[in-house]
Parts: sequence; structure tokens; C-alpha cells
Amino acid sequence: MVIARDTHWIWDSWYLRDGATWHAYFLQAPKSLGDPELRHWHVTQGHATSTDLKTWTHLGTCFEPAPGPAWDDYTTWTGCTLRDDAGLWHLFYTGASKGEDGLYQRIGHAVSKNGHDWARVGDGLCLDLTGPHAQAYEYDHAHSKWHDRAMRDPWVMKDPSGEGWLMYFTARASGVAEPNAGGAIGFATSVDLYNWQIAPPVFVGGFGQLEVPQVFAHKGRWYCLFCTAAEHFSAAQAEATGGGPVTGSHYLMADDPRGPWRIAEAPFLDGALPCARYAARIVETPDGLQLLGFADRPHGDFVGHVTDPDPVRPDDHGYLSVETLAKRKD
Repeated sequence: MVIARDTHWIWDSWYLRDGATWHAYFLQAPKSLGDPELRHWHVTQGHATSTDLKTWTHLGTCFEPAPGPAWDDYTTWTGCTLRDDAGLWHLFYTGASKGEDGLYQRIGHAVSKNGHDWARVGDGLCLDLTGPHAQAYEYDHAHSKWHDRAMRDPWVMKDPSGEGWLMYFTARASGVAEPNAGGAIGFATSVDLYNWQIAPPVFVGGFGQLEVPQVFAHKGRWYCLFCTAAEHFSAAQAEATGGGPVTGSHYLMADDPRGPWRIAEAPFLDGALPCARYAARIVETPDGLQLLGFADRPHGDFVGHVTDPDPVRPDDHGYLSVETLAKRKD
């Protein structure tokens, strides 16, 4: 069974394995809104658990926008969940405020003792586009080439080269003439998960936005999964993509998590027109890598549930491919 609710649309999701149990966190909004495009502004976060990534037990809403006025009183969008060395659960998420019409995105932080009941750290705000490295980003929407001030979808992991933590997020770089070449993977570091220092982007180019980044290592190579839309390909990337632009999930590759990163010179990982699956995540299981994402508009109308996982296979060069059910039957 997919991750689905009769009363709610479900879209972006992220996962954490705790022993034999998988925890899924996801964005949700009531179908009573009528128009699925309204879901972004009526969002909460849901929580479900599974032992096989297919049969899920829903635990209800676990996080939602703060009472206003607050920097995150409009949205609590996509993030990531992890546990520190002491066992405390940490949620990093995207917030936006009603006072700014949701145009300015920032990154928040909450903690939990059980992975479901979250408490903001202070007012929740942990990172904004400020400080000496902010100039590397489109930090002021009034002078931006994009529809929002992008700073969202944080992905946090331990620094494999030493103590501390690394954060990646969806952003846009400053000073790029072509709007669809200004998408960036933002970067920040922390020694303790509470105090963060923003750094220049670790990747810029190819697309107008690289959403929902997920950085992971597999067989000695580093990958940064992201999603994007056909209309957000740069002119050069559209020309370089066999079959032309699609909407879905692709990936960057690197030898080190700090980069340099490059767009994988391989067929687009999981894309289609119209989009079948978006905001994919890759998780590692005893059976190998598995990809999950939400069913978008495979037949034109928005679906809004998380698909069952499909295997992901790396070839000898590290390039990834998704083995869908249709391919497995061939």
C-alpha cells in the first residue's frame, strides 16, 4: 500500500530508519480545499511508520505552522529528520510567514524525544540568508529573478570528514544572467546542530531550481538527488538532455560532499511529461537502494500520495537507473 490518506493530499516526504522501523514524514493538506494548488498554503506535516516501506501506520499530524505573527506562521514545508548521538530527534524544515506573503523562505529547527511531538528551538528560526556569504545568493526578493526568495528543503547530515554537521538546501545564486541557470544547492555548517554558518553554494547551474536535495554516499561515490520541472531547464541543459526536458528527479555526483558537484551525464533518473512522480527520495535497505516520491499528475489530474518504492541500480560508472514495475515485468 502507498502512503495515502482519503481526506488529505500528500506530497513531499522524507524518511528515517530507527532500528527495524521506518519513519515517514510528509506534507499534507485537506482535500476539502477543492483545488490541489491551494495545498501549499494550508500545509501541515504528517507522520507514518512501516517495517517494509509498503504497509504504513498513520500516526497523525506532527507539526504545523506557528501561531501568528511568526516567521513560520504560513508554512512548514519540506525538511529532514535525524537523531543526534544522544538519541534526540531533530527536525529541520522550511518556514514562511503571512506577513511576507510567503515570499521569503527560511530554515527552522525543532526537537523531539519520540520523533512525533516536536518543540521549536526558541522561535524555531535557525538559518537565514544573512552574513558575509549571503551575497552569493539571491537574498532579496525585490531584486530577484525568481518568483520567491528561495531558501528551503534543508537536508542535514553528519560531516564525514570530522566533527560537526552539513546542511544542503534549495537556493538561487546571485549574478546569473539566465534565470533558469541560477538554481543552486545552498550550503551551511554547524558544530552542534544549533548554531549554523552559511557558506557559498556548493553547486550552481543547469536549472532554475533544484528542489528537495538529498545528499548520500553509495559505494564510494556521493550523490545529490534533486527534483525540477521541464520549464526550469536552462537552455544548455535542455539541449544536452536526450529526449528533451522532463519533470521529475535527477542527481548530481561528486567525490566529496563539499564538491565539486556535477550533473550526472546520464539519462534523467525519474522524469516524465506529464510528471508521474516528484520530490523523490532514495533510501538504503538490505535489498539495495529504493526510490519513493509522490504521485503528481501522471494522467493530468493531481494524485497526491507517496508511491511504493522502486529499486535503484547503479552501473559500473556509478550512474543510477530506476527499475520500475513495468521494467521488472519485461
